[in-house]
Amino acid sequence: MLDRFNREIYYLRISVTDRCNLRCTYCMPEAGIKLKSHQEILSFEEIEELVKTAVRLGFYKFRLTGGEPLVRRGIVQLVQKIAQINGVKTLAMTTNGLLLDKYAKELKAAGLSRLNISLDSLKPDRYKEITRGGDLNQVLAGIKAAGEAGFTKTKLNVVIIDGFNEDEKENLKEFAADNNMKVRFIKKMDLKSGDYYGVEGGDGGNCSICNRLRVTADGKIRSCLFSDDEINLRQEGFEAGLKKAIANKPKKGHKSLKREMIQIGG
Repeated sequence: MLDRFNREIYYLRISVTDRCNLRCTYCMPEAGIKLKSHQEILSFEEIEELVKTAVRLGFYKFRLTGGEPLVRRGIVQLVQKIAQINGVKTLAMTTNGLLLDKYAKELKAAGLSRLNISLDSLKPDRYKEITRGGDLNQVLAGIKAAGEAGFTKTKLNVVIIDGFNEDEKENLKEFAADNNMKVRFIKKMDLKSGDYYGVEGGDGGNCSICNRLRVTADGKIRSCLFSDDEINLRQEGFEAGLKKAIANKPKKGHKSLKREMIQIGG
């Protein structure tokens, strides 16, 4: 479907949980967030029906996000259900990689197309600092497992923070190349100030070609990361909500004050 600025909207990002096993400084406040109850989070049945509805409207690219999607119980089964829906051409997942060592083979067998793995530093102490406690070795094991499971065209997502890790760009490029990955550098964004940038190595941040909608874990659909406009899919209905989100998609982003990044899915 085309929006009012003649952009083709075919990409739906679906957050399956607001929980995460890391507390990255650019994603979650130090004090944490108030987590949604189980009843508030979209069920697998609702997500499956949402994808079927989106496919009927012309969507064909889907991405599972979080929080951290791999902490959602039964995530492999959800991947399998979505992958089997006729019309789903690409089913990707963005993950911090901590649990990939456990799940990579199962995800590949279930039909997951691609992975984006977040890694902001190759220095253990620095990684621990930015993630508030993360173990770099777990991510490296997950990246290795993903390759061994047969995932190709994997992307390495690197958030660049001025004065912190910009000195690692060349090393991260080499690491990505050595592991047959494509690296994307994403300058730290600020939802509340409206600071956002183009993605080096990707299309993100270019409003003129934005092709995506975002669904939060509690069933609200957003047509722009940097906008607080939300549509309650449970109240509106999936088809009506998707159509309304496309019709109301802004020309460009501004600010978002109501949610933290972890509550939107990035």
